[in-house]
Amino acid sequence: MNTNKKKVAFHTLGCKLNFAETSTISRSFPEDKFERVPASSPADIYVINTCSVTDAADRKCRQAIKKFVSLSPEAFIAVVGCYAQLKPQEISSIPGVDLVLGTNEKFDIAGYLEDSDKRSVAEVHSCDLSSSEAFNTSFSMGDRTRSFLKVQDGCDYGCSYCTIPMARGKSRNPHITDLVREAESIARLGVREIVLTGVNIGDFGRSTGDSFADLLSELIKVSGIERFRISSIEPNLLTDEIIRMAAAGEKILPHFHIPLQSGSDKILGLMRRRYKRGVFHDRVRMIRSMMPYAGIGADVIVGFPGESDADFEETLAFLSDLPLSYLHVFSFSERPDTVAEKLPGRVQSGEKTRRSKILIALSESKALEFNNMNIGKTTNVLFENTRTEGLITGFSSNYIRVEYPWMSSLAGKIKRVKLNEIASSGRMRVELID
Repeated sequence: MNTNKKKVAFHTLGCKLNFAETSTISRSFPEDKFERVPASSPADIYVINTCSVTDAADRKCRQAIKKFVSLSPEAFIAVVGCYAQLKPQEISSIPGVDLVLGTNEKFDIAGYLEDSDKRSVAEVHSCDLSSSEAFNTSFSMGDRTRSFLKVQDGCDYGCSYCTIPMARGKSRNPHITDLVREAESIARLGVREIVLTGVNIGDFGRSTGDSFADLLSELIKVSGIERFRISSIEPNLLTDEIIRMAAAGEKILPHFHIPLQSGSDKILGLMRRRYKRGVFHDRVRMIRSMMPYAGIGADVIVGFPGESDADFEETLAFLSDLPLSYLHVFSFSERPDTVAEKLPGRVQSGEKTRRSKILIALSESKALEFNNMNIGKTTNVLFENTRTEGLITGFSSNYIRVEYPWMSSLAGKIKRVKLNEIASSGRMRVELID
């Protein structure tokens, strides 16, 4: 038994894709040399997987780095991920940082830690992604409820506000057979739901000549996995075939998160999005016609340069008229080296806040309306492993959060339930019907 194992902790910021990648990175640390500990406890090594989608994300990354330096001043601090790829020198200037790894190198981090002594000057490795074809298959584990499976990375879209292509490179994916093999590995862990994640998953097949629908067709054949949830998919890439597959009820859940960003065609043009709002409208209406109780969410950005009061009101009216379940609302955040950084017509911070509050209120209203619409319906719920105030919680197929009195035997199980009423927590109370 090795009593000299180094304690290593992992902290993840940002998207589901980052969580999948952190889980994979953690598994690269040999168990005979490293002991994984919670990030809240003292450790010899901290690995911080970062996000850089907004100024706020950058700020949270810097705060996290400083927190862990303060928690364990002698610990080795390694920073990886999108922020590390885009701003390695900015990170390396933070006192206490020892290692900065870019998008591709982060999967080899264990090799960089043969010597984990503190550095007097941070060691920086940030790769050139301009011609990168590397793909590191990743999935999260440790939670028997669900697993996030990375099926695609990078993006070839040139949205005027986005730095993701600079942080993650061009769109690429592995072969379907590789992902089926990963899903089979996840199934052997006892996981019942896989969330398919990536940067632009609807673009799957760009590097292999397949399509996302082709991938879904093979994944649903994997024994042991009962549910596949699509994390987010662009409206112009959400095909009729994908919607029909979900409507057929063969493991693909009736839940779609579709980035809209603006309900104004003028603003969509300034954003360099690859669709007009009519495409989004048609996708939502088709989903509703085939799956009346499907959960449908959308991303929206307020305060984009050039967004007038009239443009915002157009977005508000467009969203108000659509049968959505919820909104994720973001205030525009200017990112360096993007086209949007140089656009005229900046919206003042106070006005962005006002618009954001209006759309958040609309989201809350739509979520309440959606929950009320589902009262009395029966659905399947995957119950989670954590106990919350004497309750067990979970998500329905159409992404309604539910609660039930704690029963350990339900954890990690999919059960048929009836949705009875909305609780004070905002979740829905259910009764078991099987």
